[in-house]
Amino acid sequence: MNKLSNKNVLITAGAQGIGEAITKHFIDSGANVAIHYFSSAETANKLVEYADSKGGKAIALSGDLTDEAQANTLIEQAVGTLGSLDILINNAGSLVDRKLLDEMDITFWHKVMDINLTSMMFVTKAAAPHLAKNQNSSIVNLASLAGRKGGHPGSLVYSTSKGAILTFTRALSAELGPQGTRVNAVAPGLILGTSFHNTHTTKESADQTVAGIPIQRAGNADDVARAVIYLASEYDGFITGSTLDINGGVYCM
Repeated sequence: MNKLSNKNVLITAGAQGIGEAITKHFIDSGANVAIHYFSSAETANKLVEYADSKGGKAIALSGDLTDEAQANTLIEQAVGTLGSLDILINNAGSLVDRKLLDEMDITFWHKVMDINLTSMMFVTKAAAPHLAKNQNSSIVNLASLAGRKGGHPGSLVYSTSKGAILTFTRALSAELGPQGTRVNAVAPGLILGTSFHNTHTTKESADQTVAGIPIQRAGNADDVARAVIYLASEYDGFITGSTLDINGGVYCM
């Protein structure tokens, strides 16, 4: 039995990298999807076409989620098109740039925090009342191994924001549990083949990291998407407030 069939899902930053893989997995599972994008309009529209070809319902929606009004509009448009909301995937986030502590300025600090954390709060706040209308609903937040370990040099603010998402997830699971909404997170490690690592990780750094991974390979976007699908589904209805680490065994909690 496919518990995701006809479920209504919103994926933020759902048209690039890990987000694109997550969106495809939901479509393949029979879900209807609202695909948020910021700059990947072409890919978002192709995903809508892919959903149509599979007999599903889909819509591509743009927006700057660091703006609360735009986050609210995103939820309104998604629910207006899909009819309801069962699952929220908070995937939007970025390292933006590598800056050491002595290079840090308050503008950059707030920019990364807003992209990774404040936007997640805005979207979740707007989505929660709609999720509460369903007997079973769920949220999956994208954290990072950097939130566990602290990341590589230059990722101070990114790692801090991702660590905060781990706590945000635990706190929100307690707050939203009574309304029937489970809240979990995933913390990916080195996931190659995405614009994130293509931009911010050198080949030398990637090779060094892979050498320390027990299963001797980097992850890929599908590795993360499968875990997100699992946590989002109803098969695991007693799991909430948890973070699933996806790092090949390089770091275990």
